[in-house]
Amino acid sequence: MQPVVSLAQSIKEWGRELGFQKVGIAGVDLAADEQRLAAWLAQGRHGTMQYMERHGTRRTRPAELIPGTIRVVSARMDYRVEATDPDVVLNDPLLGYVSRYALGRDYHKVLRHRLAQLAARIAAATGTAGFRAFTDSAPVLEKALARDAGLGWIGKHTNLLDRHDGSWFFLGEIYTDLPLPIDAPVSSHCGSCTACIDVCPTQAIVAPYELDARRCISYLTIEHDGPIPEKFRTAMGNRIYGCDDCQLVCPWNRYARVTAEPDFRTRHGLDAPSLVELFGWSEEQFLARTEGSAIRRIGYERWLRNVAVALGNAPATPEVVAALAARVDDPSELVREHVRWALRAQRR
Repeated sequence: MQPVVSLAQSIKEWGRELGFQKVGIAGVDLAADEQRLAAWLAQGRHGTMQYMERHGTRRTRPAELIPGTIRVVSARMDYRVEATDPDVVLNDPLLGYVSRYALGRDYHKVLRHRLAQLAARIAAATGTAGFRAFTDSAPVLEKALARDAGLGWIGKHTNLLDRHDGSWFFLGEIYTDLPLPIDAPVSSHCGSCTACIDVCPTQAIVAPYELDARRCISYLTIEHDGPIPEKFRTAMGNRIYGCDDCQLVCPWNRYARVTAEPDFRTRHGLDAPSLVELFGWSEEQFLARTEGSAIRRIGYERWLRNVAVALGNAPATPEVVAALAARVDDPSELVREHVRWALRAQRR
């Protein structure tokens, strides 16, 4: 096996060859992050995301998740694509806004495959098999590990930031028992900026570096499976899957590059879709047009729930009113309740 210093360099080169823009190596001491996570959970800010507490300290102690882990290879892949200007979509209440990360192929599938290839290459070079790859698929504190691996700093909106590339990227990890040299973290460059805090439609960023997921539109439209609290519905505007506002206003994202990864290119015109058209989709159409997409994970019922809220925030055109009226008797009570709210909102 080659010396660990040159092996670490090789791993980074192999990562770039596989389409990752940056690869770093972190240790596994996350004690301070463990305390912050425990406090966040104790405040109930995770909402109904019970999986955030289900695994105990395995999320913050990598060796408890995968015994023998002493290092984590953290990798970053850009996902910004050429698409309709987000401001154009957000300012047109007849269109639906889909978070830019979900416009193309499900990133879980893309990154998992590439990380598996990277892990296989490391295994072939070292003659060992002590590697496990993850992409938002296990109890992993990925942003803290990426920070420790020198891939960026955690901004006031709690996303990872890089001063040269912004925040439009996915993260993935490989847990390993190899004693690789650890990369140095980078310093924070948020300064006195509060743009992300100020722009949040639902004031989910309750303080710098503190997010209350229960108020976050991404949580409400994706993770939350029940009725969306009425106090947040108007503020949601036309955001039907996720929210990018805190990233869109971040000054560092002016440096973000368009990805060369074809899998992330926009599918089915979801960068600027008509809300009326989306609300008319049958379940079969929803499944067909979200095949291979991260959107499919929320299911048809939550999709209609989200679009109903957006239609309630849209102008009361004959087409909008007719689309809502067509689902007044929808089989789902969740959908019916949001349709009733939307029709009431139309009359305000």
